[in-house]
Amino acid sequence: MHDNPSTESDNSAISPGVSIRSRRGLIQVVKYGTIGAANTLITAVVIYLMQNVLGCSMEWSNVAGYAAGLLNSFVWNSRWTFGSSMTWRSFRDFMLVFALCYGLQMLALQLMKHHTSIDRYVIQLIAMLVYNVLNFLLNKYWVFKK
Repeated sequence: MHDNPSTESDNSAISPGVSIRSRRGLIQVVKYGTIGAANTLITAVVIYLMQNVLGCSMEWSNVAGYAAGLLNSFVWNSRWTFGSSMTWRSFRDFMLVFALCYGLQMLALQLMKHHTSIDRYVIQLIAMLVYNVLNFLLNKYWVFKK
């Protein structure tokens, strides 16, 4: 054992009980959440501008807003969160993960709506949690794996 704790090989000088690997994972979760918040803002702004400035329908405004948010999510999560390169394959897989996670969150929403007495807003929050956890894990371990 060394007298100087900063030379120990177990990373305890960085933060007791937290390995570098788990810190990296926590940082990725924070980055993913930050990008998610930015995506929400971008989506809302695009929808607002499409509807109120350009006079587009709610449906087309919604499609454009979500497309902008998804594109932003792909660019920033691939580069900043997961440090991966942007390829057509990763974009395709990213979109497949989005569709899968969205479908699973909708299934969870419908199951809770029809088979529980949980408040409808709480159901929405739980469904969002399902989407976000699955989306993060599939992006981390499949789409943007190194």
